Amino acid sequence: MSEALDRDVRLSVYDRFVETGEPPTVQDVAAALGIGEKDAEASFRRLEADHVLVLAPGTFNIWMAAPLSASPTAFRVTTPGGAWWGNCVWDAFGIPAMLGSDAVIATSDPATGEPFELRVQDGKLDPVEAVAHFAVPARRWWDNIGYT
Repeated sequence: MSEALDRDVRLSVYDRFVETGEPPTVQDVAAALGIGEKDAEASFRRLEADHVLVLAPGTFNIWMAAPLSASPTAFRVTTPGGAWWGNCVWDAFGIPAMLGSDAVIATSDPATGEPFELRVQDGKLDPVEAVAHFAVPARRWWDNIGYT
């Protein structure tokens, strides 16, 4: 049963996050699915262990549901359907991919601080002279995902 419940909780989290721009609480998910809060909490923990959710330390508050961030970041992604924060440039590209949408990603050059935009049109990144740099190899991201 936990596998089916976790799938339903995951879908509820993403539906709410996309709809409102903010992640739902355990109480929101429990109410939406007609389950107990303890069941929702247990599912949040399993989804965290499976690297689906990142919870704020010591809480059940969703910090990240990749590619979406609950906190402002350097990557604001705007689509015709709304705007969200991406956890990093990789996740910023993941938002329009997840939504099947065009997008404008507002960010800045980390070396100069100069603002610039990345555009995704028809599933493709518009040509831009830029380089994405990842200070931590992808295989190590989950060692400390909140600060990678």
